[in-house]
Amino acid sequence: MKKLLLILTTLFALTACKPEPKQIAFEGKTMGTTYHIKYIDDGSVKNLPKAEEVQAQLDQLLKTVNDEMSTYQKDSQITQFNQSREVNVPFSISTDFAKVVEEAIRLNKVTEGALDVTVGPLVNLWGFGPDKRLNKVPSAEQISERAARVGIDKISVDFSDNDRKNGKGLLTKKVPELYLDLSSIAKGFGVDKLAEHLEKLGLANYLVEIGGELRGKGNNLQGQAWKIAIEQPTFAQGQAAQITVPLHNLGMATSGNYRNYFEDEQGNRLSHIIDPKALAPVRHNLASITVLAPTTMTADGLSTGLFVLGAEKALEVAEREKLPVFLIIKNGETFETQMSSEFKKLIN
Repeated sequence: MKKLLLILTTLFALTACKPEPKQIAFEGKTMGTTYHIKYIDDGSVKNLPKAEEVQAQLDQLLKTVNDEMSTYQKDSQITQFNQSREVNVPFSISTDFAKVVEEAIRLNKVTEGALDVTVGPLVNLWGFGPDKRLNKVPSAEQISERAARVGIDKISVDFSDNDRKNGKGLLTKKVPELYLDLSSIAKGFGVDKLAEHLEKLGLANYLVEIGGELRGKGNNLQGQAWKIAIEQPTFAQGQAAQITVPLHNLGMATSGNYRNYFEDEQGNRLSHIIDPKALAPVRHNLASITVLAPTTMTADGLSTGLFVLGAEKALEVAEREKLPVFLIIKNGETFETQMSSEFKKLIN
């Protein structure tokens, strides 16, 4: 009897000492937008830093990403590369920078040229970059002059195994005025960077968001997969106001023309997303597209490229590449939604 009491007492003590899981949440500013972090501390990670220490570590990682890839920083690596006029001369960059460019080049092929990170000169010309915002449509001569600087074939990245070990890569331009703009993919990479750091700390349940781009792993405090709600248009008749997507170790990104745009002299609404083939802002009825992928960097780049392609072509590529995508399409004064086969599997 005494032995039984001792066992029960020991079990009670162990149970009583086990802390209740708790959700840690904090937010901040980065990349011209905000970030929000959530993770579950269930007591299983020994010596887990305090929340303010974790946030300080993540802020430093974001600062590094900006120092390397922000065109808005005059001293960033990408700004120095863009200002350089040396052609066919390798420019030393960080491993992360090289990784992002490498993925952007790959996604250029996947999206049939629609994602082009060399489109910066046109982005600036149309008033959506660090340059002063324009209030009128550029001339044909201006567009032609900038177009000569654009093309994924005008850039190359050397990212060998040896370079990876040394923490660097080499970037080369083939025209002096080439201007690299990673805004379509770097924010997603920032999300991945934070997620990877949380995993290094031993955390298995987290949700990271920067400016609407997300990555989730594990479960929330209720023991369920992190679920993200996509707002459906109020004009989409017969459909729920929201559709929820579980982030089972996935990244998620959305691109659209409903926020960042300007109107030309005729009152036409011009998207901030540039079609590298048309050399102008996209003009079609796709209002937004949401893409899920193993990393947010990939989802971010794909969402931009597929948005450029328009609804019909985007769905064609999504089916071919087995990509989960959700589209909101504007038809006159109403909206409709479509989704790929892989997206249907996710929500079902």
